[in-house]
Amino acid sequence: MPKLWNETIEAHRREVRDAILDSTAALAAEKGPLSVTMSQIAEKAGIGRATLYKYFPDVEAILHAWHAREIAGHLARLTEVRDRTDGPGKRLEAVLEAYALITHASHGHHDTDLGAFLHRDSGDHLAHSHRRLQHMVQDLLTEAAQAGDVRADIPPAELTRYCLSALAAARTLPSEAAVRRLVTVTLAGVRPSPH
Repeated sequence: MPKLWNETIEAHRREVRDAILDSTAALAAEKGPLSVTMSQIAEKAGIGRATLYKYFPDVEAILHAWHAREIAGHLARLTEVRDRTDGPGKRLEAVLEAYALITHASHGHHDTDLGAFLHRDSGDHLAHSHRRLQHMVQDLLTEAAQAGDVRADIPPAELTRYCLSALAAARTLPSEAAVRRLVTVTLAGVRPSPH
């Protein structure tokens, strides 16, 4: 097959897959993950049930694929923020703020049946993504410590745990302004003490 034809087919498959994931997430948020049927998903996505089964075996597989896509998107956003920011201290600050804002924005699904369902047996993809996040933050803290922007008397691994634990509170805050204040307080805890 010509290259253009293959690209067109792949683009179509991605569009159908995205429509399935988006439709399933919307239905699960509206009805609860255990109430969604494959027929409802096919109808909402505008495809036949046979087509739907070519992509996914069941609702649970779709929801886990949606969750994996969301997490990958969050990590890509953090990578983009890191890569476009200059200076170790500024990079750390930008990534921690972006992480806190993502955490705040996703707080809705953690407090629902969908959140409970997704986190019940999210398995390896969530653990792998969390390790990637930890490595990214630890690397940023190490660079910032070497530049004198972050305290060097505490190992970066411990500072990473501190930052990620503190910023988890963003999930419960009432506004983005409150999230930004939390980031400021968190960063104050990792800055070197004045002599």
